[in-house]
Amino acid sequence: MEQVISADRPEWVPVFTGLSVRQFRRLVRIVAARGGEQTGTGRRWGLSLADRVLLVAVYYRTNLTFRQVALLFGISKSAANRVVDHLAPLLALAPVTSKHSPETVLIVDGTLVPTHDRSMSASSKNYRYSVNLQVVIDANTRLTVAVGKPTPGNRHDCRAYTDSGVDQQCLGAHVMADGGYQGNPEVVMPYRKPREGEPSLPRWKEDLNTVHKSVRARVEHALAHLKSWNILRNCRRKRQGVYYATRGVAQMRNLAMTG
Repeated sequence: MEQVISADRPEWVPVFTGLSVRQFRRLVRIVAARGGEQTGTGRRWGLSLADRVLLVAVYYRTNLTFRQVALLFGISKSAANRVVDHLAPLLALAPVTSKHSPETVLIVDGTLVPTHDRSMSASSKNYRYSVNLQVVIDANTRLTVAVGKPTPGNRHDCRAYTDSGVDQQCLGAHVMADGGYQGNPEVVMPYRKPREGEPSLPRWKEDLNTVHKSVRARVEHALAHLKSWNILRNCRRKRQGVYYATRGVAQMRNLAMTG
Protein backbone atom coordinates (compact mmCIF):
# COMPACT_ATOMS: atom_id res chain seq x y z
CA MET A 1 0.00 0.00 0.00
CA GLU A 2 1.17 3.52 -0.74
CA GLN A 3 1.73 5.84 2.24
CA VAL A 4 -0.41 8.98 1.89
CA ILE A 5 0.57 10.90 5.04
CA SER A 6 4.17 11.25 6.21
CA ALA A 7 6.06 13.44 8.67
CA ASP A 8 8.41 14.18 5.75
CA ARG A 9 5.58 16.22 4.25
CA PRO A 10 5.10 18.93 6.90
CA GLU A 11 2.05 20.44 5.20
CA TRP A 12 -0.02 17.51 6.53
CA VAL A 13 0.98 17.94 10.18
CA PRO A 14 -1.22 20.95 11.15
CA VAL A 15 -4.17 19.61 9.18
CA PHE A 16 -4.28 16.21 10.87
CA THR A 17 -2.85 16.87 14.35
CA GLY A 18 -3.77 20.39 15.46
CA LEU A 19 -0.06 21.08 16.07
CA SER A 20 2.39 23.23 14.18
CA VAL A 21 5.41 21.53 12.63
CA ARG A 22 7.66 22.84 15.43
CA GLN A 23 5.28 21.62 18.12
CA PHE A 24 5.05 18.21 16.47
CA ARG A 25 8.83 17.91 16.38
CA ARG A 26 8.93 18.68 20.09
CA LEU A 27 6.42 15.88 20.62
CA VAL A 28 8.64 13.47 18.67
CA ARG A 29 11.63 14.44 20.82
CA ILE A 30 9.62 13.81 24.00
CA VAL A 31 8.63 10.33 22.81
CA ALA A 32 12.20 9.59 21.72
CA ALA A 33 13.56 10.61 25.13
CA ARG A 34 11.13 8.20 26.77
CA GLY A 35 12.36 5.26 24.73
CA GLY A 36 10.28 5.46 21.58
CA GLU A 37 13.21 4.75 19.28
CA GLN A 38 13.59 1.09 18.43
CA THR A 39 16.76 -0.41 19.84
CA GLY A 40 18.25 -3.89 19.91
CA THR A 41 17.26 -6.82 17.78
CA GLY A 42 13.85 -7.97 16.71
CA ARG A 43 11.33 -7.09 14.06
CA ARG A 44 11.73 -3.51 12.92
CA TRP A 45 8.88 -1.04 12.64
CA GLY A 46 7.82 -0.30 9.09
CA LEU A 47 7.49 3.41 9.89
CA SER A 48 10.00 5.88 11.31
CA LEU A 49 9.46 7.20 14.83
CA ALA A 50 8.17 10.54 13.49
CA ASP A 51 5.63 8.74 11.31
CA ARG A 52 4.53 6.53 14.20
CA VAL A 53 4.04 9.57 16.46
CA LEU A 54 2.14 11.21 13.61
CA LEU A 55 -0.07 8.14 13.31
CA VAL A 56 -1.02 8.32 17.01
CA ALA A 57 -1.63 12.08 16.78
CA VAL A 58 -3.83 11.62 13.72
CA TYR A 59 -5.75 8.84 15.45
CA TYR A 60 -6.40 11.00 18.52
CA ARG A 61 -7.31 14.08 16.49
CA THR A 62 -9.65 12.44 13.97
CA ASN A 63 -10.85 9.29 15.79
CA LEU A 64 -10.73 7.41 12.52
CA THR A 65 -10.88 3.63 12.73
CA PHE A 66 -7.61 1.68 12.61
CA ARG A 67 -8.58 0.43 9.16
CA GLN A 68 -8.85 4.03 7.91
CA VAL A 69 -5.65 5.18 9.65
CA ALA A 70 -3.77 2.18 8.28
CA LEU A 71 -4.72 3.13 4.72
CA LEU A 72 -3.35 6.65 5.23
CA PHE A 73 0.02 5.31 6.39
CA GLY A 74 0.30 2.36 4.02
CA ILE A 75 0.35 -0.32 6.72
CA SER A 76 -1.97 -3.03 7.96
CA LYS A 77 -4.75 -2.51 10.46
CA SER A 78 -2.99 -4.69 13.04
CA ALA A 79 0.25 -2.74 12.60
CA ALA A 80 -1.57 0.55 13.23
CA ASN A 81 -3.07 -0.96 16.39
CA ARG A 82 0.39 -2.05 17.59
CA VAL A 83 1.81 1.43 16.97
CA VAL A 84 -0.85 3.04 19.17
CA ASP A 85 -0.45 0.38 21.88
CA HIS A 86 3.32 0.93 21.94
CA LEU A 87 3.46 4.73 21.82
CA ALA A 88 0.35 5.76 23.78
CA PRO A 89 2.07 5.48 27.22
CA LEU A 90 5.16 7.31 25.92
CA LEU A 91 3.14 10.17 24.47
CA ALA A 92 1.04 10.71 27.61
CA LEU A 93 1.31 13.64 29.99
CA ALA A 94 3.74 12.75 32.78
CA PRO A 95 2.17 12.34 36.24
CA VAL A 96 2.97 14.84 39.01
CA THR A 97 5.70 13.39 41.24
CA SER A 98 6.28 16.18 43.77
CA LYS A 99 4.24 18.59 45.87
CA HIS A 100 3.27 21.94 44.39
CA SER A 101 4.39 25.21 45.90
CA PRO A 102 1.89 26.95 48.24
CA GLU A 103 1.54 29.78 45.69
CA THR A 104 0.20 27.43 43.02
CA VAL A 105 -3.52 27.63 42.22
CA LEU A 106 -5.07 24.68 40.40
CA ILE A 107 -8.58 24.17 39.04
CA VAL A 108 -10.20 20.73 38.80
CA ASP A 109 -13.29 19.56 36.99
CA GLY A 110 -14.65 16.29 35.69
CA THR A 111 -15.62 15.47 32.13
CA LEU A 112 -17.49 12.50 30.71
CA VAL A 113 -15.80 10.58 27.90
CA PRO A 114 -18.03 8.04 26.12
CA THR A 115 -16.21 4.73 25.79
CA HIS A 116 -17.01 1.30 24.36
CA ASP A 117 -15.34 -0.55 27.24
CA ARG A 118 -18.24 -1.51 29.51
CA SER A 119 -15.86 -2.97 32.13
CA MET A 120 -14.84 0.49 33.32
CA SER A 121 -17.75 2.70 32.24
CA ALA A 122 -21.33 3.21 33.38
CA SER A 123 -24.51 4.67 31.96
CA SER A 124 -24.47 8.40 32.64
CA LYS A 125 -25.92 11.51 31.01
CA ASN A 126 -27.93 10.85 27.85
CA TYR A 127 -27.76 7.14 28.79
CA ARG A 128 -24.33 6.79 27.19
CA TYR A 129 -21.69 4.55 28.70
CA SER A 130 -18.96 6.91 29.82
CA VAL A 131 -16.07 7.33 32.21
CA ASN A 132 -15.54 10.31 34.49
CA LEU A 133 -12.09 11.81 33.98
CA GLN A 134 -10.84 14.41 36.43
CA VAL A 135 -8.73 17.08 34.75
CA VAL A 136 -6.57 19.62 36.59
CA ILE A 137 -5.16 22.79 35.05
CA ASP A 138 -2.93 25.56 36.34
CA ALA A 139 -5.06 28.66 36.94
CA ASN A 140 -2.26 30.94 35.76
CA THR A 141 -0.83 29.20 32.67
CA ARG A 142 -4.04 27.24 31.88
CA LEU A 143 -1.88 24.23 31.02
CA THR A 144 -3.07 20.75 31.98
CA VAL A 145 -1.27 19.59 35.10
CA ALA A 146 -2.85 16.20 35.79
CA VAL A 147 -5.46 13.72 34.63
CA GLY A 148 -7.01 11.28 37.09
CA LYS A 149 -7.57 7.61 36.42
CA PRO A 150 -10.97 6.93 34.82
CA THR A 151 -13.90 6.20 37.10
CA PRO A 152 -17.42 5.09 36.03
CA GLY A 153 -19.44 7.86 34.44
CA ASN A 154 -22.17 7.71 37.09
CA ARG A 155 -19.70 8.53 39.84
CA HIS A 156 -20.08 12.02 41.28
CA ASP A 157 -17.17 14.44 41.08
CA CYS A 158 -16.83 14.63 44.86
CA ARG A 159 -15.95 10.92 44.96
CA ALA A 160 -14.17 10.72 41.61
CA TYR A 161 -11.74 13.38 42.85
CA THR A 162 -10.28 10.96 45.40
CA ASP A 163 -11.01 7.64 43.65
CA SER A 164 -9.12 8.78 40.54
CA GLY A 165 -6.03 9.68 42.56
CA VAL A 166 -5.97 13.20 41.17
CA ASP A 167 -6.17 14.61 44.70
CA GLN A 168 -2.67 13.26 45.35
CA GLN A 169 -1.37 15.10 42.29
CA CYS A 170 -2.70 18.38 43.70
CA LEU A 171 -0.90 18.18 47.04
CA GLY A 172 0.53 21.45 48.28
CA ALA A 173 -1.49 23.68 45.95
CA HIS A 174 -4.72 25.61 46.39
CA VAL A 175 -7.42 23.74 44.45
CA MET A 176 -10.56 25.40 43.09
CA ALA A 177 -13.68 23.56 41.93
CA ASP A 178 -17.42 23.95 41.55
CA GLY A 179 -19.95 23.08 44.22
CA GLY A 180 -19.97 19.40 43.24
CA TYR A 181 -16.86 18.66 45.30
CA GLN A 182 -18.58 18.77 48.71
CA GLY A 183 -16.82 16.49 51.17
CA ASN A 184 -13.32 17.46 50.09
CA PRO A 185 -12.40 20.18 52.60
CA GLU A 186 -9.12 21.02 50.86
CA VAL A 187 -10.99 22.17 47.73
CA VAL A 188 -12.07 25.82 47.49
CA MET A 189 -15.71 25.97 46.36
CA PRO A 190 -18.20 28.82 45.99
CA TYR A 191 -20.50 29.70 48.83
CA ARG A 192 -23.74 27.77 48.56
CA LYS A 193 -26.87 29.70 47.79
CA PRO A 194 -29.30 29.70 50.73
CA ARG A 195 -32.45 27.64 50.58
CA GLU A 196 -35.83 29.23 50.11
CA GLY A 197 -36.82 31.15 53.20
CA GLU A 198 -33.23 31.56 54.45
CA PRO A 199 -31.39 34.90 54.45
CA SER A 200 -29.60 35.71 51.19
CA LEU A 201 -25.82 35.68 50.96
CA PRO A 202 -24.06 38.85 52.09
CA ARG A 203 -22.63 41.02 49.33
CA TRP A 204 -19.02 40.05 50.01
CA LYS A 205 -19.83 36.34 49.55
CA GLU A 206 -21.63 37.07 46.28
CA ASP A 207 -18.60 39.05 45.09
CA LEU A 208 -16.29 36.15 45.95
CA ASN A 209 -18.58 33.73 44.12
CA THR A 210 -18.43 35.96 41.03
CA VAL A 211 -14.62 35.96 41.09
CA HIS A 212 -14.54 32.21 41.74
CA LYS A 213 -16.85 31.56 38.78
CA SER A 214 -14.79 33.69 36.39
CA VAL A 215 -11.56 31.91 37.35
CA ARG A 216 -13.08 28.43 37.35
CA ALA A 217 -14.40 28.98 33.82
CA ARG A 218 -10.82 28.43 32.63
CA VAL A 219 -11.04 24.71 33.28
CA GLU A 220 -14.28 24.52 31.28
CA HIS A 221 -12.54 26.21 28.36
CA ALA A 222 -9.68 23.72 28.74
CA LEU A 223 -12.07 20.75 28.62
CA ALA A 224 -13.69 22.12 25.46
CA HIS A 225 -10.22 22.50 23.92
CA LEU A 226 -9.28 18.93 24.88
CA LYS A 227 -12.38 17.61 23.18
CA SER A 228 -11.38 19.14 19.86
CA TRP A 229 -9.37 15.91 19.68
CA ASN A 230 -12.21 13.62 18.65
CA ILE A 231 -10.91 10.54 20.48
CA LEU A 232 -12.45 12.09 23.62
CA ARG A 233 -15.90 12.24 22.06
CA ASN A 234 -16.24 8.48 21.49
CA CYS A 235 -13.27 6.41 22.61
CA ARG A 236 -13.08 2.88 21.23
CA ARG A 237 -9.93 1.95 23.15
CA LYS A 238 -10.10 -0.84 25.72
CA ARG A 239 -8.76 -1.05 29.29
CA GLN A 240 -6.33 1.85 29.96
CA GLY A 241 -6.68 3.16 26.40
CA VAL A 242 -9.00 6.03 27.34
CA TYR A 243 -6.63 7.05 30.17
CA TYR A 244 -3.60 7.14 27.89
CA ALA A 245 -5.59 8.90 25.18
CA THR A 246 -6.71 11.67 27.55
CA ARG A 247 -3.20 12.19 28.88
CA GLY A 248 -1.82 12.12 25.33
CA VAL A 249 -4.31 14.75 24.23
CA ALA A 250 -3.41 16.80 27.32
CA GLN A 251 0.24 16.62 26.28
CA MET A 252 -0.52 17.80 22.77
CA ARG A 253 -2.78 20.59 24.06
CA ASN A 254 0.03 21.82 26.30
CA LEU A 255 2.41 21.86 23.33
CA ALA A 256 -0.17 23.68 21.20
CA MET A 257 -0.49 26.36 23.89
CA THR A 258 3.19 26.87 24.62
CA GLY A 259 4.38 26.82 21.00
